[in-house]
Formats: sequence, structure tokens, C-alpha cells
Amino acid sequence: MDDLITLIKKYQPVNEQETIDQQVMIDFISKNTDVLVRDNQVAHLTSSAIVVNEAMDKVLFAYHNIYDSWGWVGGHNDGDDCVLCVAIKEAKEETGVKHIRPYSEDIFMIDTIHVSNHYKKGAFVPDHLHMNITFLLIADESDELVIKPDENQGVKWFKLAEIFEVISEERMKPIYQKALDKLVTLKKYSKL
Repeated sequence: MDDLITLIKKYQPVNEQETIDQQVMIDFISKNTDVLVRDNQVAHLTSSAIVVNEAMDKVLFAYHNIYDSWGWVGGHNDGDDCVLCVAIKEAKEETGVKHIRPYSEDIFMIDTIHVSNHYKKGAFVPDHLHMNITFLLIADESDELVIKPDENQGVKWFKLAEIFEVISEERMKPIYQKALDKLVTLKKYSKL
């Protein structure tokens, strides 16, 4: 867990929300030995990915069954403390892409996300928090996309300008806006 805390401490927050969430994550991980598994019903770590094409002008989203919305890919760490490995694994599983790599091994975003109670595979899941670590991944846009029926109903590339037309989860819009702002900045500096 020390490597994970070091990785989180290394991240440079972009706003007050991330500064607070970063400290909350570090404190929570330091005090709880079960943050990598779903047994902790208050909060647990999750790893997500903003998956873009090489040109960084499109993002790959999945239409999630639980949230009834298009959005990023990712999932529970289920005991794995390699948050980047989990983000890559989840991106491949949820989209079918095979050629995918990290833009960087550094964290792209940090967010604490409230998850409302719901049923998954017939079992009740109570309200809890996802202490989410997001990575920026680059995927081959020509890879075949595959739906994962137990998780999503669709997988599709969207132009960056289109993403707010397809997201129906209001609570996620500020997170996606933050991601979009960071992508625009990365694209701008990569052309210099």
C-alpha cells in the first residue's frame, strides 16, 4: 500500500476538489486495510480510464447498464494494488480493444464518487464511495469494439465535442469536463 500512497501523493491536484479528495484517499488508505476490496462498504478504491485515440480527438465510451449512460470505463480493484494495471484490464474487458497503452504511468485524475444503492447480479449494493483513480489511455481506433453484456449495452468512439450530448449522469459531467479540459491542454502542449 505504500507504493499506492506514494503514487497518490505524487499527483498534482488541478483544483480544490482534487486536493481534498487526494488527502481523503491517503488518510482512508492509511487507516483501512480493506480499501482494495468491496468488503469495505463505506468506500473502496476503483480504477478508471479516459480512453482516447492517437490524435486525442475522440474518446471511447461504454453505455453502462447500471448508470444508464455513456461514460468512461473502469472498475473495482478487487485486491490489486496496481491501479494502472486495473484501469488497462478494465478498458480491454469493457470495450474489446486489444491495442492500448498508458499515455503516462502518472495519475490523470482523482475523484471521490458517491454510488447510490443498486442491485448487481441480484444482490443489493448499499450506498458507498468510490475513491477513483483515473488514467489516460491511448487505444487503436481501428480495433474491433465488443460489448460486455453484463456491464454495458454499447461501446463507441465519440468526438470530444459530442461527449456532453451523450452523458445523462449529471453528477459525472464536472468530472468529464475536468478530463476534457486536461485533454485540451495536453493536445495544445504536444503541438509546441
